[in-house]
Amino acid sequence: MEKIARQGLLYDFYGALLTEHQRNVYEDVVLYDLSLSEIAAERGISRQGVHDLIKRCNKILEDYEDKLHLVEKFEQTRKLAREIRNLTKEFALTENRDLIRRIEEISGEIIELEAH
Repeated sequence: MEKIARQGLLYDFYGALLTEHQRNVYEDVVLYDLSLSEIAAERGISRQGVHDLIKRCNKILEDYEDKLHLVEKFEQTRKLAREIRNLTKEFALTENRDLIRRIEEISGEIIELEAH
């Protein structure tokens, strides 16, 4: 997954667990694509301080993901949902009953992902 996209997902799932200051600076980098120099000037801290804070936030968010796996489960669920959508389209064209069985299997996998 592209680094910025991953950072965005990690922030979506775990950003509320950062301090307000961490969230504000992290949003400036990840969501608003501001440079470290722009953020440093705006917030009255050094460029190195911004860099260190972003690095620390990335580690915090990755640590949460390592423990909770919410982004991983989300990605797996999204992949399975796409597969269901494709199978449904194929079923509409072919009426192949085997596709329904596969859709049922996939929905079971999604339910299992959410249970763990």
